[in-house]
Amino acid sequence: MKRFLIWIISIAFLCLIIYFLFATVYTYSDGNRAGRLIKFSHKGYVFKTYEGELNLGGVNTTNGGILINNMWQFSVADKSVADSLSKLEGKDITLHYKEKINALPWRGDSKYIVDKIIEKR
Repeated sequence: MKRFLIWIISIAFLCLIIYFLFATVYTYSDGNRAGRLIKFSHKGYVFKTYEGELNLGGVNTTNGGILINNMWQFSVADKSVADSLSKLEGKDITLHYKEKINALPWRGDSKYIVDKIIEKR
């Protein structure tokens, strides 16, 4: 019975480690998003992270072509990218991002991690 309990705990611990590695390393998708940088901040209680919002814009065709706000929230892990983004608030930009499986507290509030600025307009 004792050996069986140790075996179950070891399997559970191994599964937890595999999930943690999968959540931190694996990139589910990556791509570009273009829009106007509305907000960019450095926030957090324990883990200070860089967070931003990009207004992607759009038109709602069901209500007669009314312009709508389509906000995209993202996090930034690289300080040099964050410094560049803080100077671009209110400007139209294109960002490259990587989508992770989950948001982790030390990586940011969002599962979308911006790693570089593609274009500034």
